Order: sequence, then structure tokens, then C-alpha cells
Amino acid sequence: MRIEGADMTGSRSGRGGRANSKARTFSLVAVAFVVLLAAGAGWVYFRLNGNISTFDADGLSENRPGAGAAGQNVLVIGSDSRSGENSKLGGGDGDVGRSDTAFLLHVYGDRKHAIGVSIPRDSLVDIPPCRLPDGSWTREQTRAMFNSAFSVGESAKGNPACTQNTVERLTGLRVDHTVVVDFEGFSRMTSAVGGVQVCVPKDVYQGDLNPNLGSRGDLLFRKGQQSVSGQKALDYVRVRHGIGDGSDIGRIQRQQAFVSSLIKKVRSQGFNPTTLLPLADAATKSMTVDPGLGSVDKLLSFAMSLKGIDLHNIKFVTVPWRYNGNRVDIVHPEADALWASIKADRTIDGKDAGKGGGKRSGSGDSGGKDNGVAQADAPSGKGVSVSIANGTTVDGLASRATAMLKERGYTATDVGDATAQDRSTTVIEFGSGEADHARALAALFPGAYVRGSATPGISVVLGHDYADGPEAGTPSPSPSGTAGGLPSDMAEKARSADDDPCANLSYG
Repeated sequence: MRIEGADMTGSRSGRGGRANSKARTFSLVAVAFVVLLAAGAGWVYFRLNGNISTFDADGLSENRPGAGAAGQNVLVIGSDSRSGENSKLGGGDGDVGRSDTAFLLHVYGDRKHAIGVSIPRDSLVDIPPCRLPDGSWTREQTRAMFNSAFSVGESAKGNPACTQNTVERLTGLRVDHTVVVDFEGFSRMTSAVGGVQVCVPKDVYQGDLNPNLGSRGDLLFRKGQQSVSGQKALDYVRVRHGIGDGSDIGRIQRQQAFVSSLIKKVRSQGFNPTTLLPLADAATKSMTVDPGLGSVDKLLSFAMSLKGIDLHNIKFVTVPWRYNGNRVDIVHPEADALWASIKADRTIDGKDAGKGGGKRSGSGDSGGKDNGVAQADAPSGKGVSVSIANGTTVDGLASRATAMLKERGYTATDVGDATAQDRSTTVIEFGSGEADHARALAALFPGAYVRGSATPGISVVLGHDYADGPEAGTPSPSPSGTAGGLPSDMAEKARSADDDPCANLSYG
């Protein structure tokens, strides 16, 4: 199930099913509905409960980010293992579990908004140490393809813990739950709902799905809107060539449109056990989850947190990216600002969506001396060294931060200007063993984005959020082209679950 990635070489062209993973997340709502409707029918409960598989949480890192301001983060992974029944669905060879789809779903604290952020499979990222099936741990990898984290250990079930560790390192966000879904389950789910409405911008042939065919082949999809299910649904979310720019990045738009249509279809059917029971059965059979979601009770609790979200307030975006040859680089500082807004429970259009509303210390709004940190609550930095760089054009900002840190007992090193001076959000990076110190330090920089790094020690790159705080001197405007630290067109380009299925179908 690949959602993204920019494999411009044409290799691995048959994979793709990221809608698989997205379809899976929202089918949790169906699980909740079925359980509620079938109250007293114990066989339903035990049947669904027996379907659920969990992965070993011993592979999760001990050096994890702290909790955000509010809300929940759920990592959804689409696995394209060709073992078992999946081998009949085509697209590749071998038994090693691979992830061609991944997105991070954030459910905001107000339970009225949600956003799914797609992470390109070919993104170059740092993969932290990961646990192998024999219990040993790998060495950290730098600038590795994102989807390779799921294949660490080369098992048929993949390595969801390694992918979760990688996402936490990449985003600085704590992943509350992880869900893996496979091809077979996706196929069954789309059939269970009676098909999903999709739109195709042009006629699509077998040769577009498999460029190694050597000919155009038979017509797979006619141009325009139509309903797909089962194998046809898989073909739709996998097809890449002949549409848009022919890349996995381009395909993400159509896959996000597919998931939106699936959500609408499930919602439209309401509390219908005839439809929802097969859907819930297919969903639970196809999923592997972390122990925190490893029962119908736990799935029900999470699913019920989604039921009050209006379709228009379910958004899909892709983390800011750019091509690097046939790979993808994640773009900073825009990506940093996106993760920071999610951590602070701010929507991409700048709304505070935390539970109960109101301003929170992590929102980037600051007041009082030292950016809103009370003297009694300020952390002690005794014995901790921090490098400081000014990522803005505000004169003297690094010196100001240095003086503040020294008052708290920190040792400031390498004070100067950052390579780029367009930072909207302050970024704190920490190396191995420094997580606790970095999180304590973040109390002095409200709204800062905190993430792990392969580089030892702790570094702070100051952004405009710090520059515009109290005692910042002359405030400097945010970098051109951004709003609230995010690209100005991100909210405009985001797909809502209620959008026209024929709109914005492909990049390029």
C-alpha cells in the first residue's frame, strides 16, 4: 500500500495501497458501532476480539517524546507483505513486510477536528536503533528511506515498532497508537461497504498499473466518477503511471480522495449492522495494533472519540517535501512548524482545538517574563550544555537567549547565527541520552518543536516565535509565504473528507 514516495525509476511500481491504511483507521468507527448495536450478543464481541493481533511493544524506544498539549496521535501503516492471502492480490514478490503507506492521524483535543499527515515512503530520514526479532538492536541509520524502517528484521509482519520510533524521531510527537493494515483486509473492507466512489481524470489501462507489461493492455478504469471495491479498489489506489507526474507523491492526492470517499460511505450507511458487521470483521482481521488498542473495548474507546468529527473538519495533507533525485527531502522549517502546531493542538488554519479551548502554554502564545515561564517553574540547567543559533534576522536574539539560559544554570556554547534565518518555530534537537534535559529546556521556549537527532548534545535554533515574545526587542515579521509558521497555502490545499471526489486528484 504505498501512498507516497518519489520513485522516479519505475521500480516497485506494483505496490501501493496506502488507502488500505487509511481505510483501516476509520473502520474503527464501524467497530464501535457494531459493538454498540450488538449489545448482548456476546458472540459478536468475542469474534471481533479474537480477530485482533498485536505487535511486541518491547521494540519501542525508551527515549520517546513527551505528550503534547492535547489530542491523540495514531500512526497508520499500510503493509504490502505478499505472504498468505495477500499473495493473490499482486504487486510484488517475497514474504518481507513492507510499508508503502504511512500517515499520522492527529485527533484534536476538542474531538471536533482531525488531520492525517502523509509521510512519503521515499523520504530520507534518520532511523533510530530498532529491535530485531532475535532481541538485538540495530545501529542508527541516517538519511535512509522512511519505508525501510518497517522492513528492519525482514519479517513477514514487518516492524511497526521501528516505524513508530522513526516517526517519533522525525516529528518530535509522541505516537499514542500504531495500526498496521494489509492488502487482503483493505480489499474486504471496500467490498463490505458496497464499493467506494472514486474519480479518474483519464482512461487508465493495465499498462499504467504495471509498466513492465510491455503494452497498454485492457482498460482498467474509464474516465470519470465510478464505484470500486475489492481488487478494483486496490488497483485504483496503486495506479501511478499515466496520471499526473507519474510518481508516488502524485498518487497521494488520489489516495486521500479515496479515503475521504470511504469515510463518507461509512457515515452514510449509519447504524446498519448488516453492513457494519462485515466491515468490522474485515477490519479487525486485517489489523495489527499496539497493545494499547489490542481489544474491542480499547478500539471502542478510541473509535467513539472520532464519531463527533464533521466531515469538513477531517483534513488530509502531506508533510512539506521536495524532490532529491528519485528520493524525497522533508522541507524545514515548514515541517517543523507543522509538527509544532499539532503538538500544540492548533489546526492548520490556526485555530486552538485543544480540549475546552482557550490558550495553552504549548500553543506558542506567551506572556510574562521569559516567554511565560514562571521563575519557580523554570528548570535548572546545572551541568547541561546547549548550543544556541539565531534562526531569524532579529539582532541579538542568540545573546538574549544565552543570558536567559545562564540565569538558569545552563552552559551556552557555539552561540551565533544559524545557516538559514527564516525559522518561524524554535527547534530543540537532542542526541542520545539527552531527551529529559531537552524536554525540561523546552519549558523555557513555549511552542518549540523538540526532536531527536543523530548529533550528540542539545542544540536550539531560535525562531520568530521566540523573537516575537516578551523582551524580544523589535519584533520581526514572520518569513514571507507563511502564516502561523505554516506554508500560507497549506490550509487552502488540504483535502477535507467532504470534498468533491473529482477535485485535486493528482500532483503534477
